[in-house]
Amino acid sequence: MANYTRRGAVGLAAAGAMAPLFPVQAAEVPSYNPVWTSQSRNALESMPCGGGDIGLNVWVEDNDVLFYVSRSGAFDETNAYLKLGRIRLKLNPDPFGVSFRQTLDLDKGHVVIEGQGMRLVLWVDAFSPVVHVEIDSAKPVELTAHYETWRTADRPYRPEELGMHRSYDDAPVVPTAFADTTAFNGNDVVSFHRNRDSDTVFDLLVKQQGLESVKDRMWNPLKGLTFGVLMQGEGLVPAGTQAGRYASTDFTAWRLKSRRPKRRHELRIHCHIANTDDAQTWRKGLNALTAKSLSGRATAQRKTQAWWQAFQDRSHIRINPGKGPEDAGWRISRNYQLFRHQLGTNAYGLYPTKFNGGNFTTDPEFVDPSIKESPDFRKWGGGIFTAQNQRLVYWPMLKSGDFDLMDSQFLFYARALGNAELRTEIYWKHKGASFTEQIENFGLPCGFDYGWRRFFAQAGSRDPGVEDSAWVDRQWDTVFEFCLMILDVERFSSEDISPYLPLIHSCLVFFDEHYTRQTRLMKGQPVDENGHLVLYPGTATETYKTTLNSTVTLSALKTVTSRMLELPGRYVDGERRDYYQGFLKRLPPLPTRIMQGHKTLAPAELFDRIQNVEIPQLYPVFPYGIYGIGRSDLQLAIDTWRYGIETAAQKDHVSWHQDAIFCARLGLTEEAKTGIVAKLDDSGRRYPTFWGPGHDWMPDHNWGGSGMVGLQEMLMQTVGDDIYLFPAWPRDWDVDFRLHAPRNTVVEASLRDGQIARIQVTGGDKARLKLPDWGVAP
Repeated sequence: MANYTRRGAVGLAAAGAMAPLFPVQAAEVPSYNPVWTSQSRNALESMPCGGGDIGLNVWVEDNDVLFYVSRSGAFDETNAYLKLGRIRLKLNPDPFGVSFRQTLDLDKGHVVIEGQGMRLVLWVDAFSPVVHVEIDSAKPVELTAHYETWRTADRPYRPEELGMHRSYDDAPVVPTAFADTTAFNGNDVVSFHRNRDSDTVFDLLVKQQGLESVKDRMWNPLKGLTFGVLMQGEGLVPAGTQAGRYASTDFTAWRLKSRRPKRRHELRIHCHIANTDDAQTWRKGLNALTAKSLSGRATAQRKTQAWWQAFQDRSHIRINPGKGPEDAGWRISRNYQLFRHQLGTNAYGLYPTKFNGGNFTTDPEFVDPSIKESPDFRKWGGGIFTAQNQRLVYWPMLKSGDFDLMDSQFLFYARALGNAELRTEIYWKHKGASFTEQIENFGLPCGFDYGWRRFFAQAGSRDPGVEDSAWVDRQWDTVFEFCLMILDVERFSSEDISPYLPLIHSCLVFFDEHYTRQTRLMKGQPVDENGHLVLYPGTATETYKTTLNSTVTLSALKTVTSRMLELPGRYVDGERRDYYQGFLKRLPPLPTRIMQGHKTLAPAELFDRIQNVEIPQLYPVFPYGIYGIGRSDLQLAIDTWRYGIETAAQKDHVSWHQDAIFCARLGLTEEAKTGIVAKLDDSGRRYPTFWGPGHDWMPDHNWGGSGMVGLQEMLMQTVGDDIYLFPAWPRDWDVDFRLHAPRNTVVEASLRDGQIARIQVTGGDKARLKLPDWGVAP
């Protein structure tokens, strides 16, 4: 890498922009808008649309316009993640007999469906939970709008549905799927689900995990939770109910029909979620939402389109922009932009975008024909969040500048902090937050992973604070990736992170006090003979088990503690600073070993078995940035990639595998290119970024997120104030990009015919550009 010291490239003005280096005429911006000219066979061939925290799967099947409605936070008593319903629109006369076109407009955030003389626009308010449908027709057309629900009667959940709420797997109780309340209300359809006050998964797990003595001090997000919709339209009136079946699920449709054919129809679906003392209070909130939306549709549409345009303008990667879908590089960047749009649809969710489908899951039998369950089904739970998967959904938001999208993931932990601290207090009598890997949205471990059998067959056989799981026991360090993200948000954007500092501090304190306790129990003193904590027993991800001094845990503790010390003085006072400095000194060095004749990073000093196929020995490369380009001992990390794993299955591209990220951070260009093509090429489904199910479910969002990170790292990496451009970029791929870097810096660059054609940097008073030797113009 060359240190580019040309005037203007170093010491850039804090609020200004440097003149472009190697200026060329900007390339024409390619259109990545998906366009379909034929109808879909089923819901799997749907197109994602949304905004705020609502996701829609939109498709046209047998001349009916259909879309599922999902909203962040719609969790029932079992923490199953329920859809708010399905909408079906029938037009008479049918406009699709002669022509058909369906388009997702990324810049406006809406879907347009066109037929003969008819144009339908479907959009979601980015700032208010309302879905809008606008139909314009050259000739008067009759509209019938169906609200379809399959939750029409109480029933026991079937064993085949346990993937929706894994805490009940092996449990001594059978959960109940309670019916929604659905009815006509004047000319509207109202449907809602209100959680019962007792016998929820929260109640079940508090009892299972021996926390009843502090139950009244615990946060319970399921209490009083009510969610549902109100569907209405100008000139629409009730037209009765109708039974039906879609895929393998029976449903009932509540129908609204236009009084007469018209050239313009408007339909709204208001989606309300709230924790309330009673259903009447929830209804008042729904009515207030409805009244507000009626008076401001045009303004809301302008603001929503402006939001999506700003979102698209904020960041982009465009590979081989002069080519098209036949080119792999073009498809990679198109899919990068499409998947980023999917993330943008849950910008302001009460809960983070779930790795196992987000708001875009569909009927499972179209993914796996053996799973004939309702559209609510997904594997790996609804209200259960798996940190090792979730992290990959949120890491790419830093370099894309989407800091406002990250709060929902940070708040997930911040809200549950008190519950995690109570776990520690009850089980081990010390301080700090113990967050587990498979975690319910209220901060307690998933019941299945915590273990039912030890409490109903072998009571007291294990440490009550440790999950009885061969996979995730003692995996308490995954929270640190989100702690590091929080610290990176401050570094990138200068946003105030004060509200999250108690979370980060408590997580560090847990490891300090817990392993001080463990070391004292083993050795009779708080540290070993070298003055170091002994991190035993532990785990290196889900893969290397019963570890001594896990490399993942040590990398997390070293990096997060060091970054706390680097914060401005207003965040960390002198006493706290002294504590962090002392804690760093008590951490042992990262372990190494000899593999195939080469010194490599080890997953831990010792481990007793291999359980999964992750590569934790490379977590010092990503996410923790101890080794890599611009850092010491790069060869050690490269040799770890090449020689330092146990099984070939540890290298892969599906789901959460991070091969492209590791290779990019190690400067291995060809391997990174191969990995990113495998990761981000078309999914094989009609919508290019509906990847999966892989290890998880479809559409697999940690698949797309890890691909985004890999592509970003190939183009730009930051080390302190140094910005490395094209550190692992194949020179045969032309590219234009706009990415974000620390200290409010935005970098735009272009590569043409293997040479850097343009660089423009905005902001960043200390940024230093590092260019590859081949990229410097003669």
